[in-house]
Amino acid sequence: MAETPERKVLAPTAAETSPDNPWPLQLLSQKLKAHIEKAPPAWVEAQVIELNKRANVSYLTLRDIDAEVSLSVTVWGSVLGRLEAPLERGSRVVAQLKPDFWLKTGRLSMQGQDIRPVGLGDLLARIEALRQALAAEGLFDPRRKKRLPLLPHRIGLITGRNSDAMKDVMRNAALRWPAVEFEVREVPVQGVNAVSGVIGALAELDEDPRVDVIVIARGGGSLEDLLPFSHEQLVRAVAAAQTPVVSAIGHEADRPLLDEVADLRASTPTDAAKRIVPDVGEELRRVEQARTQLNRRIEDMLGRESERLAHLRTRPVLANPGVMISSRADAVAALGARAMTAVSTQLRRHGDQLEHLRAQVRALSPQKTLDRGYAVVQLENREIVRDPAQAPDGTQLLIRVAEGGFTATSNVPAATQIHPE
Repeated sequence: MAETPERKVLAPTAAETSPDNPWPLQLLSQKLKAHIEKAPPAWVEAQVIELNKRANVSYLTLRDIDAEVSLSVTVWGSVLGRLEAPLERGSRVVAQLKPDFWLKTGRLSMQGQDIRPVGLGDLLARIEALRQALAAEGLFDPRRKKRLPLLPHRIGLITGRNSDAMKDVMRNAALRWPAVEFEVREVPVQGVNAVSGVIGALAELDEDPRVDVIVIARGGGSLEDLLPFSHEQLVRAVAAAQTPVVSAIGHEADRPLLDEVADLRASTPTDAAKRIVPDVGEELRRVEQARTQLNRRIEDMLGRESERLAHLRTRPVLANPGVMISSRADAVAALGARAMTAVSTQLRRHGDQLEHLRAQVRALSPQKTLDRGYAVVQLENREIVRDPAQAPDGTQLLIRVAEGGFTATSNVPAATQIHPE
């Protein structure tokens, strides 16, 4: 009896397999299926870009809202049958997906267990919630908004490729100010690449020192088409830009969140062109008006000053300037006469005082005493004799009288000396 070959023991995990001890393909598939089936269903938000119906099964291709990522989904007719309106390409939906692994073919597929279209009301509610959250952060505060330059030398323009919005902005700006220059960045303005494209162009233009203002422009469209301009990343990028940003999205009624954070909101691309550059014709008219007003002011001032000069010329002092001198010459002469009289009076008064003092001095002088008959007796040493004892008998004396002097010798007996009373 032949021996039964010994059964090989398989590796318990994939990491333990080897060329000598491989897994059967069936085992790998079974383990993959068991692992994938453990994954719970997940709700995702996406856009339907392909829709093929075959009998009771529909094959959808869903694409991410913000990135180039797509996924094939199989949906049974019973799931789509619960929808109030038929699903169409381009619809925005939320779907509950469950991965499924086909054991025989090894193909991974996604099963749509539930699908719900995102209505206009849901989109508006999301935008409004984001609006309130960003406003609470202060991103829409008017004090954060930067002033646009009076005359930008170079304008950065972010818009769709060869779009009407680009033509409107450039044409109307050139009509208002022919010397205006543009730095254009053509990017997708709708779809999954719109947000990243606009943010990249914004960063590039914001770093360019030649660009004085940036315009983000797009023509009209549905709410879904304008959703990229309410994206949180784009709103925050505009808030962080150092260069003033002008929003020109859609029509007057369109109000994406970009309008709230931009430094200036233009209702249309044409309106943006009118608000970022002045009208050269209007500016020339203003210059002419200012020049006319200036000339008028100068003429009025010259007229008033001429009248003042004419009025001044009519005054007597200007009609005959000599009057001013002659009228004051009489006053000067009168003052001179008064000064001379005052000086003469003072001189006479002081002359009389001087004569009086001179008479007093003369009356008290020794000469006057001599004139009255007195004499001054002096010794030889010129000492005045005041006592007879100073001149004993035989003393040489000098006698001074009014008209001169002479010498004498004292010879006065002691018995005849005269003593004063």
